[in-house]
Amino acid sequence: MRYSFAMGVLMCAALLEAGGDALIRVGLHSPTYTRAALFFLLGGLVLTSYGYAVNAPPWDFGRLIGVYVAFFFVAAQSISWFGFGQRPTAAVLWGGALIVAGGCVVSLAK
Repeated sequence: MRYSFAMGVLMCAALLEAGGDALIRVGLHSPTYTRAALFFLLGGLVLTSYGYAVNAPPWDFGRLIGVYVAFFFVAAQSISWFGFGQRPTAAVLWGGALIVAGGCVVSLAK
C-alpha cells in the first residue's frame, strides 16, 4: 500500500471516528427520544465504518495506532471547534503538538 494512500485512509478513519462520536454526543443532548435514536443510529453506522476502514487494510497495527492517534487528535479538535464551538485551550494545543510530533516520529521511522 502506498504511503500517501495509507495516510489518507487513516485521516478518513479519524474523521469517521471523531464524527461518529460527535453524532452520539448530539444524540445524548437531543430534545426528543426519536431525534436521539436517529443520531445514535447514524453515529453507530459511522463508527462501524471507521472500524472497517482502520482494520481492513493489511498493515502493522502497532505502528498504525501511533500515527492514527495524531490524526484522531486533529480531527477531534477540529470537530469540537467547528461543530460545537469549543476552541482548544493553550494546554490542549501544546499537548496536541506533542501528540502530532509523536505521530510523525512513528510514521517516518524505518
